[in-house]
Amino acid sequence: MNSTNRTVVVTGIGATTPLGGDSASTWEGLLAGRSGVRPLEGERFADLPVRIAATAAVDPSEVLPRPLTRKLDRSAQFALIAAREAWADAGYTARAGEDAAIAPERLGAVIASGIGGVQTLLDQYDVLKEKGARRVSPHTVPMLMPNSPSANVGLEVNAQAGVHTPVSACASGAEAIGYAVEMIRTGRADVVVAGGTEAAIHPLPVAAFASMMAMSKNNDEPQKASRPYDKARDGFVLGEGAGVIVLESAEHAARRGARVYCELLGQGLSADSHHIAQPEPTGRGIAAALQGLLESSDLKPSEVMHLNAHATSTPQGDLAEIKALRKVLGDDLDHVAVSATKSMTGHLLGGAGGIETVATVLALYHRTAPPTINVDELDDEIDADVVRDKPRKLPEGTIAAINNSFGFGGHNVVLALRTV
Repeated sequence: MNSTNRTVVVTGIGATTPLGGDSASTWEGLLAGRSGVRPLEGERFADLPVRIAATAAVDPSEVLPRPLTRKLDRSAQFALIAAREAWADAGYTARAGEDAAIAPERLGAVIASGIGGVQTLLDQYDVLKEKGARRVSPHTVPMLMPNSPSANVGLEVNAQAGVHTPVSACASGAEAIGYAVEMIRTGRADVVVAGGTEAAIHPLPVAAFASMMAMSKNNDEPQKASRPYDKARDGFVLGEGAGVIVLESAEHAARRGARVYCELLGQGLSADSHHIAQPEPTGRGIAAALQGLLESSDLKPSEVMHLNAHATSTPQGDLAEIKALRKVLGDDLDHVAVSATKSMTGHLLGGAGGIETVATVLALYHRTAPPTINVDELDDEIDADVVRDKPRKLPEGTIAAINNSFGFGGHNVVLALRTV
């Protein structure tokens, strides 16, 4: 069989998010409709216009040994925690080469971050200014480089087929997963560990996003601040964490008797070429990405029963996404259960595509769409079936789901998954 036609399946999932320190607690939080948004504590956030964020439910220092955390930026710490869970969940008990189930040269890693080691960069600059050059950590460069999470995950599992880091702002995590699918389909790898991570809750990024008028300033009611599709939405809430999945060719998974969550059909890609930060208002680029996905796969619009929407809680972005879906899916959009999980997790930027793919995998596996919270008054222009307040059962039979991720610069990534 032509390697480009190989079926790609999900065999492992891992996450550490504002809702929980692993995928199980994150899923539990999503189904419960729990918000992970909290006030930002500490003097350094006190004078900022935005003083809320969706911080990690479990700090990496509670999971990783101190000598390791000192050598890894927070973004890489999250990635490593999620990757370890996904690797074990897939049934692997050791590094490639030490485990007969996979050879190192047939294993890849693709972990994305939209910003990289920004906390290391800013903190070490403070050290340079306040204490001098000799006090700057010798680990600074390996910690701050954007490929650090991917490199460290690759080292963890002994991936030798290729270790990659797509950077496309808030679409980065989803693009990483799409790239991993292509690695398997083109025969470069049999197994790929893929996902996204982000750790940018620092005064400078928070102040910068606030200056762009991109973030909610609802400091008095943190848990109600992220409100996709609501008439009163006023911007996104910054989150942190990571989501990672293990992808395999169906043949490889069957050969080792692996549990399969779902099939990952592929990705649709496009660029708006409209504005560096604003979405194209008609959803033209998003529609092109979705149309490309339909044309390059055997996915039928009538199969799509669930959408994990990008839906960041910005007035323009939420609407453009729904317009694009209506344009391509037409009346088929009416039977799609739409979940906007950023209402609970906040927006993890480059990590969003990772944790939202984990959520989409679990939605298909358990046939349950998570709710969207904080929709007190649905925007009249949101022409879609939004799952509100409580989970909804998805139909039996073969069904598919879409996971959307879009980023500053006009990057559009649409992933499609299907039950097996």
